[in-house]
Amino acid sequence: MIRWAYVFIDRPYEQFGAACDFWARVTATRTSELRGDQGEFTTLLSSGSDPCVKVQGVFEGPGGAHVDLAVDDVAGEARRARELGAHGVFAEPGLEVMRSPAGHLFCLVEWGGERAVPSAVSGTRVDQLCLDTAPGGYAAEVAFWAALTEWPEVPCSSPEFRLLTAARDAMPVQLLMQRLDTEDAPSAHVDVACAERAAARAVHEGWGAVHVGDGRRWSVMRDPAGGLYCLTDREP
Repeated sequence: MIRWAYVFIDRPYEQFGAACDFWARVTATRTSELRGDQGEFTTLLSSGSDPCVKVQGVFEGPGGAHVDLAVDDVAGEARRARELGAHGVFAEPGLEVMRSPAGHLFCLVEWGGERAVPSAVSGTRVDQLCLDTAPGGYAAEVAFWAALTEWPEVPCSSPEFRLLTAARDAMPVQLLMQRLDTEDAPSAHVDVACAERAAARAVHEGWGAVHVGDGRRWSVMRDPAGGLYCLTDREP
């Protein structure tokens, strides 16, 4: 059973500090003590809720984002994930790094008792991870995440999107599945729900983000560490 979910923002290690500074501002949090052999991990902490966003400096590639799923029994959930089509990448006590059938990276970690979902910050909230998946593996990928999380699907207005979400007061993060138009490699990005997207864009640009383009109900942004994310027209 999934007890909690973390959005993990992955950025090149050289830009780790810039990523931490920016996303701490976005979430109105402070960074934890750095972890890892080279201080490449931090958790964004607030005083009024349990953490649900972490930042990682990666040593290869451009980074992106992934989800950490907190569970009671890491080994048991990892076995179940393999039965559903995932495969393991790395394991140690209390942690299993895995890839979904389409190749999306995710982690299973020990639940630490997190329960308090964060509130919106100035009309915005980091609450969604979008998994971008090629058409050939899209249906199987949606089925995998639905079975793994056991979260119900919420209807979307566009056929290229499928949304999996738990009860809003019980889980801080939901998963949006997006079907790509081409057979590109899988990728993932963070979505920020915005009560007023134009106002949020102006604030983020003041913090060093760059506007990349607009969709029907979203704005694509690039953070100061070079990573893409979206501001979306959703109730935060």
